[in-house]
Amino acid sequence: MKRIALYPGSFDPLTRGHINIVERGTRIFDEVVVSVAHNLSKKTTFTLEERLEILKETFRDHSKVRVDYFDGLLVNYARTLGTNILLRGLRTVSDFEYELRMALANKSLSPELETVFMVTESDYGHISSSLIKEIVSLGGSAADMVPKLVEEKLRGKLLRNLREAKQPL
Repeated sequence: MKRIALYPGSFDPLTRGHINIVERGTRIFDEVVVSVAHNLSKKTTFTLEERLEILKETFRDHSKVRVDYFDGLLVNYARTLGTNILLRGLRTVSDFEYELRMALANKSLSPELETVFMVTESDYGHISSSLIKEIVSLGGSAADMVPKLVEEKLRGKLLRNLREAKQPL
C-alpha cells in the first residue's frame, strides 16, 4: 500500500523551510501531496493560482511530490486522497501549541487520521511569511529564505502594491 502524506498549508509565500519539510518527507513517504488551502476569507499576497504555479515550478523535478489545492475540511480532503497521514512542520513552541490543537481537532473529526510532526532544520527556524514579506517590501533580500522565483514574484507584487498605495486620491 502506497504511503501518501498530505502537507497542507497556505504557502503564501513558499519558503525554503517548506521545501525542506517536503524533501525530507519524500524520504519517509512514497508520495507527498503539497496542497494549498483555499480559504476565500483569508487575505493572501498571492492568488491560489499563483501559489499553485510556484509550487508546481518548484517541485517539477520531484517525482514523489504532487501539488494540489483544497477547500473545506482538511479531513474530508485527506479521505478523497486516500490518506490518513498529515505532515506538518514545526519551528517553535508556539507552532507546536497551534499544531497540537489542530491535530487533536482533526483526530476528533477523523480518528484514523495521524499527524506526523517534523521539526525544521535550524537554518529555517527563523523563517516566517510575515518576516519575508516585510524584508522584501523594505527592499531587502530574502534569497536565503525563499526560492529565487518566489522572491522575484513577491518583490514585483509587494512593490506594485506599495506604489498603488502611495497614489494620491
